[in-house]
Amino acid sequence: MAANRQTLRDALHHTLTGVDDPAPGYRGKVRDVFARGDELLLVATDRVSAFDVVLGTIPLKGQLLTEQAAFWLEKAKDVIETHLLDRPDAQAMRVKKTQAIPVELVVRGYLAGSLLREPRETRGHAYGVLIDPALADHAAFPAPLITPTTKEAVGVHDQACSLAEIVSSGRLPQRHLDRCVEAALALFRMGQAHAAAQGLLLVDTKYEMGLIGDRVVLIDEIHTADSSRFWVAGTYAERLRAGQAPDMLDKERLRRWLISRGFSGQGAPPALDDDVRIDLAFHYWELTEQVMGRSFSPELGDAAQRVTGAVRAFLGDARRAG
Repeated sequence: MAANRQTLRDALHHTLTGVDDPAPGYRGKVRDVFARGDELLLVATDRVSAFDVVLGTIPLKGQLLTEQAAFWLEKAKDVIETHLLDRPDAQAMRVKKTQAIPVELVVRGYLAGSLLREPRETRGHAYGVLIDPALADHAAFPAPLITPTTKEAVGVHDQACSLAEIVSSGRLPQRHLDRCVEAALALFRMGQAHAAAQGLLLVDTKYEMGLIGDRVVLIDEIHTADSSRFWVAGTYAERLRAGQAPDMLDKERLRRWLISRGFSGQGAPPALDDDVRIDLAFHYWELTEQVMGRSFSPELGDAAQRVTGAVRAFLGDARRAG
């Protein structure tokens, strides 16, 4: 454990803020995206965001999230076609290009996160769902809920919406939404079952889908510490009885730190100190190993030089093919 923390401290000065030469075709909150014909290279930088605001970098975050995403996308193939082709770098995935659906389907198994911060009497109303006001904090729902949000541009807050509004707004036809919902619930069941076998609770997560022709395809990342909440199963019941929050292995730790300093998406965020950056990365590392059931061995050194080389090789292949 101490060795991992020291590795992360050493990596503080080698984080990947982004790939600048060549410049990405698209830069999201945490990913730089490069296009080659009908393929994309998704580079998971070490940038970290919360409340739709980019806050800085976390050491080895891109590698840890790519490790998690690749693991889960491989398992997801039994449920739905995915965009993953291969992984040419520790923090990059080569994927099929799709027409991204501008909606995130958030599946929730427990009362947590943003729902927990809403007034009890109106929890879930913005998503078209009803939640018992008497439900205890961090308790499980009788059945998983889907709370969609729109997928907006960088710097613009995603908006809550209902499943019905996705269709009525023209964002997605009903047949494609039905397939998305079916796949999201099946993926969540798969994720919860695997997590439980590893001593974890998959609390909630978001799924993004795209279209290849008329086929719905799973895209982006899945069941990662950035896109999901994970709690330690063994201490869950005891901590709830004591009126304490569950042991968390996800980005909610960072959100709580920000909220304690008065930031929840509005105004200027507080600067992340090195201890906060290392703490979050340490728990991402712990989650990665627990989910996969094996140790994680990071690529160390100059991340920018290594990843830039992978990007140039990807684009160079395209130029030679042309």
